[in-house]
Amino acid sequence: MTIIVWAIVGIALTAVGQPLMNSVTDSSTGDFLPKKYDSAAAIQIAEKKFDEKPDPNAVTVLVARADGAKLGPQDQKKIADTAAGLSAKRIKAEPEQFAKDFSQTPRYTVGVVAPDGTFQLLTLSLSGNSTDTGLQDVYRDARDLAKTDYQAAGFRVGFTGGIASTVDSTDEEKDTEALVGALTMGLIILLNVVVFRSILAAVLPLLAVALIGGVATGAVAGSAKLLDIKVDPSVPSLITVVLLGIVVDYFLFLMFRFREELRANPDMDKREAAANTAGRVGNAITCAALTIVAAFATLGIASFGQFKVLGPAIAVSVLVALLGSLTLLPALLAVTGRAMFWPARAWKKERPAGFAARLGENISARPVRYLIGSLVLLGALGAGAVGVKMSYDQHGQPTTNATRTADEISRSLPAGVSDPHTVYVQTKAGGKLDERSLTGLTGALGKVEGVGQVAKPVLNPDKSAARIDVFLAAKADTQKARDLITGPVRGTIAKNTPEGSEAHITGTAAIFADVATAVNKDLKLVFPVAAILIALILFLLLRSVLAPLVLMLAVGLGFVATLGAGTLVFQHMLDRPGVSFTLPLVLFLFVVALGTDYNILMSDRLREEMEKPVPARKAVAEAVRHTAPAIATAGLVLAGSFASLAASPATAEIGFATAVGILLSSMLLSIVLVPSIAAILGRGLWWPRRSNKGHGGGAHAPTAYGHPDTDRTLVTEPQMAGGYGPAPYAGQQPYPGQQPYQAQQPYPGQPYGQHYRPDQPHG
Repeated sequence: MTIIVWAIVGIALTAVGQPLMNSVTDSSTGDFLPKKYDSAAAIQIAEKKFDEKPDPNAVTVLVARADGAKLGPQDQKKIADTAAGLSAKRIKAEPEQFAKDFSQTPRYTVGVVAPDGTFQLLTLSLSGNSTDTGLQDVYRDARDLAKTDYQAAGFRVGFTGGIASTVDSTDEEKDTEALVGALTMGLIILLNVVVFRSILAAVLPLLAVALIGGVATGAVAGSAKLLDIKVDPSVPSLITVVLLGIVVDYFLFLMFRFREELRANPDMDKREAAANTAGRVGNAITCAALTIVAAFATLGIASFGQFKVLGPAIAVSVLVALLGSLTLLPALLAVTGRAMFWPARAWKKERPAGFAARLGENISARPVRYLIGSLVLLGALGAGAVGVKMSYDQHGQPTTNATRTADEISRSLPAGVSDPHTVYVQTKAGGKLDERSLTGLTGALGKVEGVGQVAKPVLNPDKSAARIDVFLAAKADTQKARDLITGPVRGTIAKNTPEGSEAHITGTAAIFADVATAVNKDLKLVFPVAAILIALILFLLLRSVLAPLVLMLAVGLGFVATLGAGTLVFQHMLDRPGVSFTLPLVLFLFVVALGTDYNILMSDRLREEMEKPVPARKAVAEAVRHTAPAIATAGLVLAGSFASLAASPATAEIGFATAVGILLSSMLLSIVLVPSIAAILGRGLWWPRRSNKGHGGGAHAPTAYGHPDTDRTLVTEPQMAGGYGPAPYAGQQPYPGQQPYQAQQPYPGQPYGQHYRPDQPHG
């Protein structure tokens, strides 16, 4: 019944979720800036005084003679007449079910002629969300129609900027994205087949991701629609990536424990085994999910709107994933049972001398050596973060028709012509503006080095505001343009604004310069608050002071090491101006939040093993033996998913750094570093929590748990064949699969086949 309910809800919300998501997304970055920023204030003036909004869809159209000759007056008239004709032709869309109908009439505006007379520029405007596939199809139809009409008149055309650049990049990357998706799915299936030798174990996690993802997308889009909130276009793809990692990880955690239950109890009913599995792993999964929710939800206190909306959206998705992990995934285990691992048979018997078992024994025997080795590696990688710089330039973007058109324009006109900036001026006390009062401002802007051209002021109907287009000599999406805006241009505006008025500038460089300021402030606030919330959740789960501190220290070291690895490769080795400004946030969201899952799973198993009447280091070895395979497999799947992003130059930086971070979190921090510290601290790791089942701290026991020579009675049990662990107490049910030691060296103070009973005094 649980599976049926999830299937119905998942399929239904998948059908309506994406169209609904498109209706609540906003592709204008400036809309997410707080109103106190200069570019956001300029947008407010544009909306209030000119009843217009900087259009992220605006396309610059280049029109030139097909024979390459210069344009004459007759050519310019033909260009204008053709544009007028195109502005009267309605483009009809064919929306899919539940999708928005973007049918509309394009608007063409005639612009400047190149100084050498080789081309003229037009502006094409469309209404809608540029990331919606429906509007992108409408643009393609409008583009093809314009090419046909201008070609018939003897001209060639090129398109750049706005939705043109978006569509060209999408089309150029379509094959790469399909390859990346296929590689990701193939990797997940391959690893699960290799680990479990099973078809169901490889396919069911992906089906679960699809159902849970559909419900999550619908929940986020529905909440945004209900609360009238706009979300960033990146939210749907981030939801997919986050849920892929979380759900597959949690399914792997459950499957490994489910297999362990069935091994230890061959006659146990499959539903009982699934219930036991959910009960044992459920707490760890809940805590892990809540730490991710806390990390993402903390973004809700940010000032930058994209963070403010992104955080809660992902948090809602993770809560849906948690609900699915505690209901749908156990239900799938309960229904499939042992068939989950068909056709393999070897899974019924554990390999006691496997790699995980040897690793656990080595760590428990030499924890200091493993701890030092881990810290040295993390420190070496972390050193790469020294001198890290944030870059807002776009690297690895494909060469498209849009970029080639922009390059052609920049050879004759300022590079910023295809993406202009606009100064908006408005009076403060109901005064009037005229061109003469603005000559000082326009003249001063024209003299700024790096400004290619300043257009004549355009006044609004009541002359209370004016707009002045500014064309930079540098491309708007470069650091040079941002430095120019934040320095000389804004300084000149401040000094030459007409008395009794205010002036602000907006445009790509201006907006992203303000975004950089907002992001830097927000990260300084978000990171500490998120760390405190995660530590609190860990404290509530582990009920300890030291254990949460150890995990937080491990996560912090992993974050610095990952950032250092990314900086070392992309900033120093590839000689880029810095790493992408989004990289620290991405690493925070994926490496810190998702990486904490592995630490929590290991810590939960360490605590479970230490509650048994065995030496602490033996408990560490057992925890590593049972948990390392699940963590390693989950880490490889998630890291491989991110590594596939490196196939695209545009996402190579994020793909590489995140894959490295996930591998460090799973293979080093969770499997080596945390168990090493646990072996050194022993049961003192859980201070101030006490346990009546423990054998004592570390290799010896002079702790609050008592000393074996003073308060525990030595009880001799008969030797039994096979396995690990002490014999159970008389009259006590053994732990699943628990048997006495065999052919092992005793830990200090403990002879073969013996253990101490804490319920009787020494005597």
